[in-house]
Amino acid sequence: MSRKSTIVVGGGLVGLTAAVSLKLIGHEVIVLEKAPQIRAVGAGIGLWANALREFDHLGIGPEIRDMGIEHNMWFFNPAGDPVRAPGYTDRDHQFLLVPRPELNNLLADTIGRDRIRLDAHVTGYTETGSDVVVHLANGETLRTDLLIGSDGVHSNVRKQLVPGSDAVPHSGHYSWRAIVPTGNQNSEPTVLTVGHRRTRGGYARIARDRAMWMVNQFDAGPLTGSKRERALERARNLTEAGWNDDLLSMIAETPEESILENQVTLVPELPHWTSARVALIGDAAHGLSPHIASGGTLGIEDVGVLRSILTAEADLEKALTTYEHTRSARFDTVREHSTAVEHAGDAVEFAQRYATFSHWMLTTAPATP
Repeated sequence: MSRKSTIVVGGGLVGLTAAVSLKLIGHEVIVLEKAPQIRAVGAGIGLWANALREFDHLGIGPEIRDMGIEHNMWFFNPAGDPVRAPGYTDRDHQFLLVPRPELNNLLADTIGRDRIRLDAHVTGYTETGSDVVVHLANGETLRTDLLIGSDGVHSNVRKQLVPGSDAVPHSGHYSWRAIVPTGNQNSEPTVLTVGHRRTRGGYARIARDRAMWMVNQFDAGPLTGSKRERALERARNLTEAGWNDDLLSMIAETPEESILENQVTLVPELPHWTSARVALIGDAAHGLSPHIASGGTLGIEDVGVLRSILTAEADLEKALTTYEHTRSARFDTVREHSTAVEHAGDAVEFAQRYATFSHWMLTTAPATP
């Protein structure tokens, strides 16, 4: 296809990956990020094999593996009993956990910092028959052949492409997490507990000298006290008779300002993801609850599929329509699995439903050319 200009809105994990990927096939790419620096919302990100294949294709897989820790998941009940669904193998439970800041910085360096504009707040766009005019808050306009909205669950690109598609709270669902030094704690590299009162959480090594703890609760009820107190209150649902004391210690020792607390928000199922020259990817298209721990991986899948279709199809509008149909069909099934995992009643049911999802995700993932 002819050389095209592309603007990617959003300098997070998926947006930067898209920029690297499309540059690889000859697009002139610019990333517009409204923040004053490349940063990462969140603590760590789990990357499954299907995401790592895409990074291998982009030539940065070894560096990403080197910055993270590979985990082989087991789940635990509140008494500390390990649980794994029968009939599934280690391959269905293995992922790489990497710190988000290092990953985003690697991607920014790979695309080239000169291709990233910071403090660039996109307020909207005008789609013409021949290009897209992107409007910035400072009054500036930029023209491009293709506009990609990768600006998260509160996407301004989606707001215009699909009016009335604002993200909605996942009622009563909150999460807490932080990165902490490993110290002498957590002899186990990963502890993920399915506890009482619809609470789940644990900790995992995210790098050789750091760990990430996380707690989430559905139907959390009123929030009282400090962030640390709120996280500790939920973490106690994950422990019985001394089990998980390391998690409680990690939370208790985390500075209040280092704790991330979020009301989980979801992107409603969209009637369309694309127009003739505009496409949504990642959370902007399908922001999900983090309890299935695969949103980043599935967003990276978006990138690989979009790149492959743009390479094969010279007509941009046809290419974007094919991308939308391909990815929206996959996410119909993702949502079914997400709902099933959310409503698992105990650790045994959770392990079964999660393995069913991860096996499906991995074995049906699009091949990377």
